Amino acid sequence: MLKNLPTPLKYLWKIVFAGLIFMVLLFFLISVGALGFMPTFEDLENPQKNIASEIYSEDGQILGTFYYENRNPVEFDDLSPWLIKALISREDHRFLNHSGIDMYGLMRVGFKTILLGQSGEGGGSTITQQLAKNLFPRDTTHHSGPVRIITLSLAKFKEWVTAVKLERNYTKEEIAAMYLNTVPFGSESFGIKSAARTFFNKAPIDLTVEEAALLIGVVKGPTMYSPVRNPERSLARRNSVLTKMYDHHFLTREERDSLSAIPIVLNFRVQNHNAGVATYFREYLRRTMNEKEPSGNSKRHKEWEENPLYGWCNKNFKPNGEPYNLYKDGLRIYTTINYDMQVYGENALQRQLRDDLQPLFDSRSRQAKFPFSDDLSQEQINSVMNSAMRRTDRYRLLKERGASESEIRNDFNTPVQMRVFSWKGEKDTLMTPMDSIRYYKSLLRASFMAMDPHTGYVKAYVGGPDFRYFKYDGIKDQARQVGSTIKPFLYMLAMQEGYSPCYKVPNVEQTFILANGDVWTPGGSPTSKDGQMVTLRWGLANSVNNISAWLVKNFPPESIIEVLRRMGITSPIDAVPSICLGVPDISLYEMVGAYSTFANKGVYTEPMFVTRIEDRNGNLISTFTAKTEEAISENTAYLMVNLLQGVVQGGTAGRLRWKYNLTSEIGGKTGTTQNHSDGWFMGVTPNLVAGVWVGGEDRAVHFNTMTSGQGSAMALPIFGMFLQQVYANGTLGVTPADVFTMPQGFNVNIYCDVAEENNNERVEE
Repeated sequence: MLKNLPTPLKYLWKIVFAGLIFMVLLFFLISVGALGFMPTFEDLENPQKNIASEIYSEDGQILGTFYYENRNPVEFDDLSPWLIKALISREDHRFLNHSGIDMYGLMRVGFKTILLGQSGEGGGSTITQQLAKNLFPRDTTHHSGPVRIITLSLAKFKEWVTAVKLERNYTKEEIAAMYLNTVPFGSESFGIKSAARTFFNKAPIDLTVEEAALLIGVVKGPTMYSPVRNPERSLARRNSVLTKMYDHHFLTREERDSLSAIPIVLNFRVQNHNAGVATYFREYLRRTMNEKEPSGNSKRHKEWEENPLYGWCNKNFKPNGEPYNLYKDGLRIYTTINYDMQVYGENALQRQLRDDLQPLFDSRSRQAKFPFSDDLSQEQINSVMNSAMRRTDRYRLLKERGASESEIRNDFNTPVQMRVFSWKGEKDTLMTPMDSIRYYKSLLRASFMAMDPHTGYVKAYVGGPDFRYFKYDGIKDQARQVGSTIKPFLYMLAMQEGYSPCYKVPNVEQTFILANGDVWTPGGSPTSKDGQMVTLRWGLANSVNNISAWLVKNFPPESIIEVLRRMGITSPIDAVPSICLGVPDISLYEMVGAYSTFANKGVYTEPMFVTRIEDRNGNLISTFTAKTEEAISENTAYLMVNLLQGVVQGGTAGRLRWKYNLTSEIGGKTGTTQNHSDGWFMGVTPNLVAGVWVGGEDRAVHFNTMTSGQGSAMALPIFGMFLQQVYANGTLGVTPADVFTMPQGFNVNIYCDVAEENNNERVEE
């Protein structure tokens, strides 16, 4: 046949034939790995991609992720059909008909490029080839010139071979899903699941036509076509995808035109560690699970050994013997946090600081020493500021560069452009670093935690006002003086010894002779019953120091500390008479756990955060249960609940009723420390216990008056607003109808008539 062809065609035919032989040989050599690494079938099944670990709330919502790349795979059935239609229309409209390589597309590109000298968008690279490149990226970074061209060509051939392998081993649906799981969409989102949540706060299956078209359009250039950074380009790109869908008969002309007229509407939520719900909780989880075994016989070492969640990633190993990596192994971490309660807690805390406390505190900003207390000397203020300066990263970096103290101080007093937090939004301003330290010290802080007293499940964990700017966790990392919130534990000892809430004691000053021979008499605010015999219930309801001091005289501090230990409080506590005023520094985490004992019939249940951990395929790795200990008797616990209810019904927590209209069975205790530096409130309901702390970063930053600085004014409102929202929800297992269960056969005649004792007066602490 070749003999009859003209000579030029003979040569052309030989070239084509030789080329085909070369291609077959090249494909064979690539397939067997003779020309470098080629993925095996096992590699294709388990590509080494960074899969984010997901954190789930108890009600199945995603709280956040830990990741190197924010990526989580989804199955084809979890994708909106419009995603697939948009993808095929935009990237590879012959996807359903080829076997990984689109020969028609290759020839078209070759004809346009070689013969016509044209270039443009579109070509012979199929979705399957793009998937191959995403799974096993090219490495040409160390080559240039002809070597780079050869390396790129070889890499392209490898992608073709990998694409053919993919087509042989996976269905078209699986390939499309794998592709959408691997591509970046910008704004720290990798894969369609992360992108759908980031831009629209939706699951991929719920995306509409125009939303699917927008995301498919973004893939080509995540920055260029970002709907956040470049909305006009993104809109044009989306509409071009809609036009492609019309061209390939997925949309009618009318549908395309009407959809193209719809503006871009985002529900944009960057899925990073600083944003979203439960940021402080997620950081606590990250640090705890990655904890390395501490050295020495410290408190942290004991917790690492006894708590299976501590150092989890360093205690548990994958089948290959490697420890789990929180950022790339795709773990599924199921927590005790209730999504709605977490949101309610965050909202209540922010509302109280933003709308009430901070404006009130700022009203004295014109004072020379603001935000510090008037009773501090300038020397003391300078000491606080210098100490804060030395703790900054800026100071550390300047020190590392060899700057002298005078140079550092000059740097800290030189104005620079910066962005600062404010309750009206971030502000760009010109400020010296020293002034910024003072500014941030003027911003009040707060923390809030709520738990189910029966299971130990922590339902809400709000470590501070805004994790972006205030990284310090006010729940686990901070211990502050607890003030009068320690008083119920003194009364509890009396209840254990057979006293009743109606037992009367003298409301007179108590004097102690200290170990060094000094004489100390606890002070307190005057009451209407000074010098009279009053009930223990009245004493706790009105937080009277005289009665607390009387209890410490009858029950030594050592016995108080002993029972506190049984109720989960491990912070250092000195056995001194001043324990009656709440001088110990204790964390909010410990206080909520201890108060939960009252609502749980005397059984202390350690607060817990995680119920189980699964691998990326849903295989169970670990389960967790709360530790419990019988701390006090059921009868004593019930008496304490009754005493705490008295605080709400006619004592220092009365505003829960007259301001927040919470008339159900609620117990509580307010707490205010010296100079009003710390405001506390502990709230107890039959099925939920919560604690609140409010104060400044430094104890030198506080309100000047008891009216504004007491726990009932600073901390109680956060609990009140939170519980209002929980009750209004009606589906969270906490309702106004909940009641405390009286022990069987218990004598109910021990109770006092609250109305008679308090004359229904509002009592401030």
